[in-house]
Formats: sequence, structure tokens, C-alpha cells
Amino acid sequence: MKLTIEPASPETFAEIGAWRYQPPYDFYDGDQDPVLNPERFFGAVGPDGTLVGFYYVEDKGEAVELGLGLRPDLTGRGLGDEFFRSGVDFVRSRHPGRPVVLNVAAFNERAIRVYERAG
Repeated sequence: MKLTIEPASPETFAEIGAWRYQPPYDFYDGDQDPVLNPERFFGAVGPDGTLVGFYYVEDKGEAVELGLGLRPDLTGRGLGDEFFRSGVDFVRSRHPGRPVVLNVAAFNERAIRVYERAG
């Protein structure tokens, strides 16, 4: 999946705000928490021009934290590995040589499997 990653716009946030995941992943529904640092969000746009997900990038001193979200209708379709790797590549291009860290909810077994496969 070839992605274009660009700073999130008001339209990006509006679309993400309407996303609804199936339980228990509804924890990640787009309207659960207000966006406090919009400058840290980037939209991931597919070749057809549609938003497929987002990345959250935060400088944590020596490391850079990466958060990510794949559009709900695209989850469970084997796209997680490539989407995750695109995010890591994006962070590394902006912050070369710095470690990338992730935080994930303990119940999110799908994401944990993706991250473990990626090493």
C-alpha cells in the first residue's frame, strides 16, 4: 500500500472523529478523546486519495513515540504490518538515529501481534 503522509487537516480530524470500531476496539473510536496536539498528527492517504489511517508522532527526548490508527473498515484485513512499517519509516525519516517507541493497550492483541512480527 503506497501511502502519502501529510499533516492532519481539520477534514482529517473530522473523518477520524466519525470512525467507529467494533468492541473491544471501540476504546479507539475517534470521538473518545479531544485532540490536544493537532500538530503531532499526520494523515495517511492511499493511492485513491482516501484517508486510510493516521500517525501520531511525539518527541520524547531521546526517543520518538509513534501512535497509529487504521481506518476501522480496513482492520483485520492483513494491512497492519505494512501500515505500521510505513509509520516507522516516516518517523525514522524525520528523526534519524532515534529509537521509536510504542504504547499499546494490553487488550489490543491485534496490534501487539503486528508489533511483535515487526520486531
